[in-house]
Amino acid sequence: MFTIHLIETPEEMRLVEEIQRDVWPDSETDVVPLHMLITAVHNGGLVLGAFVEEKLVGFVFGFPGIETTPDGPRLKHCSHMMGIHPDHRDSGVGFALKRAQWQMVRHQSLDHITWTYDPLLSRNAYLNIAKLGAVCTTYRRSEYGDMRDGLNAGLPSDRFQLDWWINTQRVQSRLGKLPRPAIKLTHVTRSGLQPLYPLHESSPGLVRPPEHVPPFEDRLLLTEIPTDFTALKSADFALARDWRFFTRELFETAFEKNYIVTDFIFDSTEGNPRGLYLLTHGESTLDEFE
Repeated sequence: MFTIHLIETPEEMRLVEEIQRDVWPDSETDVVPLHMLITAVHNGGLVLGAFVEEKLVGFVFGFPGIETTPDGPRLKHCSHMMGIHPDHRDSGVGFALKRAQWQMVRHQSLDHITWTYDPLLSRNAYLNIAKLGAVCTTYRRSEYGDMRDGLNAGLPSDRFQLDWWINTQRVQSRLGKLPRPAIKLTHVTRSGLQPLYPLHESSPGLVRPPEHVPPFEDRLLLTEIPTDFTALKSADFALARDWRFFTRELFETAFEKNYIVTDFIFDSTEGNPRGLYLLTHGESTLDEFE
């Protein structure tokens, strides 16, 4: 079992430096150093750590930011980095850290948290969209330039920028005492909604994207991605690039047409894991299947 608390001392910040090397290996220049973490938390930023006994197994780091709105500049919280030690992934640590962040940022009287992640990572999508209730209308090409760490090297660093409206009923329904059950693929296909395109194997265990983005004709879209993009990239780098450029065109086109990423389905009920984004058009309800 793990506990979560604020990290504020240099001694514990040193642990945050160290765990970054475990999470993002092979790139010392990408480690956020102790002095920057300390400066951030002394100026409204937050570093939260998950501990098993005295061992740091995960952390989340963010700081105040300013965003432009039609009514002028307004404050938000920019959640810059979350890392979970490889031995503790899929244990609930990430969800617990984000829930603690949600509580702390609300105490700062802010209502908006943003962060980025690779839209081809199914586990991240499931946590961020399905479990936390964030939404997305922003696709950023090569957000961080050429990254050199072991997880990101070699591919354009395209990212979703998420909007987490932390005081909404949507988020409350996911983080409350009785969270909303995850949507299964059968919930949406029963209504007649089918994936926008089929996936075909390029080799055993690896799926390839369509050659072209199909037309968008419905107010709800199901768009499928590989369930383990990291493994696919290791096995076939050229195929991973194909997925990057296909999904870049797919999501940029969808956002231009006023679609919103509102849910993610990670479903293995039929013995074949699948990961699919649910996109909702314009004024359609965000909670169609809740």
